Amino acid sequence: MAEPQTQLPATFIDWEPPAPPTNLIFDDGEPLESNRHRIAMNALIRSAQQALAGRSDVFIGGNMFVYYSSTQAMNRDFRGPDFFAALEVDGSRERKGWVVWEEEGRYPDVIIELLSDSTAAVDRGVKKQLYEKVFKTQDYYIYDPFNPNSLEGWHLEGRSYQPLTPNENGWLWCEMLQLWLGTWEGAIDREPPTGTCHWLRFYDPQGRLVPLPEEAAQQQAELAQQQAEIAQQQAELAQQQAELAQQRAERLAARLRELGENPDAL
Repeated sequence: MAEPQTQLPATFIDWEPPAPPTNLIFDDGEPLESNRHRIAMNALIRSAQQALAGRSDVFIGGNMFVYYSSTQAMNRDFRGPDFFAALEVDGSRERKGWVVWEEEGRYPDVIIELLSDSTAAVDRGVKKQLYEKVFKTQDYYIYDPFNPNSLEGWHLEGRSYQPLTPNENGWLWCEMLQLWLGTWEGAIDREPPTGTCHWLRFYDPQGRLVPLPEEAAQQQAELAQQQAEIAQQQAELAQQQAELAQQRAERLAARLRELGENPDAL
């Protein structure tokens, strides 16, 4: 006996899943907490790009919205990370923000938040929980650009964040980027106007500071200058040696002439 066929309601047959929101906002119009926060964010972005310049599968962003659900898109209930990095993605594609459903479900692998008095509680609480439980971001750090002793970091182990232990320099290891994260004392982009302050910077596995692009250019210029000076010194030395050889040849020729004119001088 044939099984009776179940006829689906027309409303069920015509149903389609709701499309992701398209009216996303990528600029909230709010400035960063201070000029130092802006410079600190840009320094992290530029140095990370410098360190990973040989890779095309990395996207580095900052102060950009990370959209992960339609509910969040409508509520706009949190601001984007100050710095984030996503690995094994198309690093060449231009983005106004990080939209998870347009990134094959990928979330940032590394996030850094720059603390201020108005954001510290959220960065340590709500955001940390979000990055841990929803984003499952592997490495998360917080730092106050006005407090050199404020660096904290966590690495995701299993389902929970575990605090990172600093090395003897006070730096924290970033497993995903294979770089150290630590402070550096100096001035960047004329900030502060006088004296120095402590910036959060990347260091390579050997402990060498990852330069900003302008620092790398300055280093290359200084190296080229040193090489030019060495080449000049070598040329001057060669000239001196040539002159000395010429003087010796002239003395020898003079001595031979003297011997030829006066054999008794032997």
